[in-house]
Amino acid sequence: MVKTKNTDLQTQERIFKAATEVFEEKGFAAARMQEIADRAEINKALLHYYFRSKELLFEAVFQVLLKKMFEKILSVFMMDISFEKKIKLYYEEHINILIKNPNLPLFLLNEISHNPELVQGIRETLRYSEMRDVIYKQHSRELRKYGIKKGELPQLMVTVVSMAIFPFAARNVMKMMMEQLGDNKSFNNFMQARKDFASDFVIAALKNRKK
Repeated sequence: MVKTKNTDLQTQERIFKAATEVFEEKGFAAARMQEIADRAEINKALLHYYFRSKELLFEAVFQVLLKKMFEKILSVFMMDISFEKKIKLYYEEHINILIKNPNLPLFLLNEISHNPELVQGIRETLRYSEMRDVIYKQHSRELRKYGIKKGELPQLMVTVVSMAIFPFAARNVMKMMMEQLGDNKSFNNFMQARKDFASDFVIAALKNRKK
């Protein structure tokens, strides 16, 4: 029985890994169950045994990728540390995740543009309203010092998050425009340096906001 359970788990892990690769490369519409089965090195009938349809498999993959993308954001900004430390830690942690999963931002953006209902999954995972309230409760004094009102928190958070996500979403365009980013190693080095640049830039902008 143990062996059967282990075998089932290993098979599901292979399917999930293969499905993630195919969905990220091709998106939901162009992905084919046969290709996922081939990459997982199983037959298509066995794939359908574990996941009855492409829609169910995609939903399972999408939810895990959402958590990978957004749960670190939530955990960092819910911590009981100064706002400046949160900014630095956010860029450190989130850029590390994106370097390991460079196709993730563009994949999520493309899928959401084709299926807006997926936003509900993001809303449930990110719990933005809860995070916003916690941030303002913990850091109202700091934010007032920077001239940030509670109603302006969405502007600030979009600015902070986009500085990490945009380079990955626009990676191919950046590589064409900037020769020094022509290969993955160079791009990753650029993003490693961006951790300090982005956090220092945001903090300096906040400190200079009311000058």
